Amino acid sequence: MSSSSSGSSTSGAIAVTQALNRLAREDRGRLMAALIARLKDFQLAEDALQDAMLSALSHWGRAGIIPESPLGWLLRVAYRKALDRIRSQRTAERAGASLLVLAGDEAGEIENTGGEIPDERLRLIFSCCHPALEQKSQVALTLRVVAGLSTAQIACAFLDQEATMGQRLSRAKAKIAAAGIRYAVPDPADWPQRLEAVLAVIYLIFNAGYSAGPTPAGLDLAEEALYLCALLDRLRPGEAEVEGCLAALMLGHARRFARRDADGRTTVPLGQQDRSLWRRDEITAGIAILERALRRQALGPHQIKAAIAACHCEGEAEGSDWAQIACLYDTLLRFEPTDVVRLNRAVARAEAGALEPALEELLRLEAGLKDYQPFFAAKADLLARQGRSAEARVAYLRASELASSAADLAFLEGRVNGLASAS
Repeated sequence: MSSSSSGSSTSGAIAVTQALNRLAREDRGRLMAALIARLKDFQLAEDALQDAMLSALSHWGRAGIIPESPLGWLLRVAYRKALDRIRSQRTAERAGASLLVLAGDEAGEIENTGGEIPDERLRLIFSCCHPALEQKSQVALTLRVVAGLSTAQIACAFLDQEATMGQRLSRAKAKIAAAGIRYAVPDPADWPQRLEAVLAVIYLIFNAGYSAGPTPAGLDLAEEALYLCALLDRLRPGEAEVEGCLAALMLGHARRFARRDADGRTTVPLGQQDRSLWRRDEITAGIAILERALRRQALGPHQIKAAIAACHCEGEAEGSDWAQIACLYDTLLRFEPTDVVRLNRAVARAEAGALEPALEELLRLEAGLKDYQPFFAAKADLLARQGRSAEARVAYLRASELASSAADLAFLEGRVNGLASAS
C-alpha cells in the first residue's frame, strides 16, 4: 500500500469514527425511539443499536465511505441484529418471524422516505418518566435512553458505582416490560400530570448539574437538562409549562461562570456574583421564551420559577428585585405548597427588608427541613444579620455537615471563619 493510499484510508477511518460519534450523540435518541416503537423492548433495542454501531464501524471503516443515509442504514441493520438476537435465544420463533416481516417493511419505508425516520422521542421521554418508576430511575433512564449518556457517565454524575447504576437501569427496563407500560404519549386527560412528571425529571437533572458543576468525566448535567427541555419544546411546541421550564433553565444557566470564585473552588452566592460574567445573550433569549409562555395565559409553576429567575437577571446595577420575587413566591405556593418554597419566600422577604418577620417564618420550617443544607445556610445568614453570631455559627456548622459539594463547603467554612474574626 502506498503512503498516499494509506493516508487516504486513515483519513477515511477518522471521518467514519467522527461521523459515528456525532450520530451517537445527536441521533441516538431518535434511533432508540424508532427501535423501541417496533420492538417493544428497551434492552433489545439498546443491544441491537450497539450491534449496528459496531457493524457500521467495521463496514464503513473498511470502505472509508459513509452511506448516503446513515440513519436508515443503522436502523435497518439494527432490526436485523434484533432478529439475530431473538433467533439465538430460540425462545420466540413466532415473534422472530413477525419481526422479519416488520424489518422488511421498515427497510422499504426507510428507502421510500430517503432515509428519514419518524421522530418517536416524545413517546420515549414519557415512557422513561412513567410514574411506575421511582424518580431516580426515571432520571437515569432518561439520561441513558434519550440523552445517550453511558452508564458510567450517569453513575459518575450521581456518585454511584457503575455496576450499581447498571443494575438500576436494568431493573427500570424490566419493570417497564413486566408492567406492560404503554410506549405512548399520554391521553389528553392524563397529559398535565404526566407532563409535570417529565418536567420534574428535567428540573432534577438540571439542579444536580447546577449543584455539582461539570464532572471530572466532562459531563455537565445542566447542559443535558437544557438539551432535553429544548427537545421537548421542539416535539411538543406551544406548551406554556415546557416553555416556562426551558426559560427557567436558560436563565439559571446564564449565570454559570459567576457561580464560583476565580479559582473555581468556592461557591459565590447570587447576591455577590459578578454580573458582568452573566451571559446577556442567553438571558435575553430566556426572557423572550418566558414572555411567549406567559402570552398563552396558562400560568403554571415553571413559568413562575422562570419569572423569579428573570427578576434576578433583569436588574444589572440595582440587583435583584426582591420585593417582586417575594410576591412571585406567594403565587408559586399556590402550585407548590412546600417548605422549600416557603424557605425561599422567607429569604426573599428578608432581602426585601423584612428581616425580623422573615426569620420568624424561616424558624418555623426547621422541623420539616432538618436535613436541608440551604435551610441552615439561610438561617445562619439571617441570624448573623441580627447580630446573633453564636447561633449563626451553629447553623453554619450544621450547613457544612450537609454540604453536597466541596465548593459549597468552602463557602460555608469561610462564613464560619468570618464570624470568628468579627467577634
